[in-house]
Amino acid sequence: MKMLKKLGVTLLGVMMAMPVVQAADDELVVYSGRSDKFVKPVIKAFTRETGIKVILHSAKSTALLNKLKIEGERTHADLYLSNDAGNLQLGSQMGLFQPLPKNIVDVIDPELRAEDDTWVGLSARARVLVANTKVDTSFVKSVFDLADPRLKGRIAVTHSGNGSFIAGVTVYMEAAGVEKTRKWLEGVKKNADGRTFNKHSKVVKAVASGKRAIGLVNHYYIYRHLDKSPDAPIKVIVPDQADGEMGVAWNVAGIAISRYSKKSAAAIQFVEYLVSEKGQKLFSEVNREYPARKDVAASTVIPAADTIRRSAVEMATLGKQRNATIDLLEAVGMP
Repeated sequence: MKMLKKLGVTLLGVMMAMPVVQAADDELVVYSGRSDKFVKPVIKAFTRETGIKVILHSAKSTALLNKLKIEGERTHADLYLSNDAGNLQLGSQMGLFQPLPKNIVDVIDPELRAEDDTWVGLSARARVLVANTKVDTSFVKSVFDLADPRLKGRIAVTHSGNGSFIAGVTVYMEAAGVEKTRKWLEGVKKNADGRTFNKHSKVVKAVASGKRAIGLVNHYYIYRHLDKSPDAPIKVIVPDQADGEMGVAWNVAGIAISRYSKKSAAAIQFVEYLVSEKGQKLFSEVNREYPARKDVAASTVIPAADTIRRSAVEMATLGKQRNATIDLLEAVGMP
């Protein structure tokens, strides 16, 4: 966990091992923390319409943020695409990005972008529960119920170094308080029974197979699993929806332009395409996520965004409070 806090120090060896990305004058380089298969469709459409080629340099969002920081003005990256608002906000605080034009960012809800317009959200996701339909989990209404002793050895969660896990815990700390979140983490640690998963897709598979009764994941992993296995015995539980409850934790994938990009005009054109109605529909549909624009409908496969009670915690907070979250995870000894 400490390696996440000390950006650019303990991951230095990893950064140096990454290949140097070269691009022609008419090509954009994107440091992308998303899987290529979820980014390439919109890139192909953008290139087809503009003639501007885009090179993806893909790795973990945190690793790429470290790479940007270490490279500084020597970087070949024109844009940084992250699957987590926390990393985007950290990059903003480190001065790695340049402000985006107001007319571009204004089409995105203010709570889904940086306060200084240095990054903008592209698609949103909810932290929900996946439950096996053959098992009684009717007593689970809140994410905090994952600490219920009745679920000892029956829950599936990712390891605590997962970006979405960190972001979710930040939301819970802000919305419900540090002590309640600490006790919850202690219960989750006990109920996980010494086993965590390195991917959300594996959490869903463990629940679908009956090896675990319930798991905590980003919503789209459930729907992607159902795309392939429509008869899988799983269901979605959207937690903390009753009046007075905190609502579901929300996060966004987003993009920023490198402060040192020498192709700002083309980079701006790319961001403009991503936040356009066409780009938003393409980007979110393939991911089973929610468009960051309210005027673009999400896939009909997933629940409408306006039917979900969301936490009021702003996306920028995921970066501002990241170190405090990591401190708590380390204190609890989360695996």
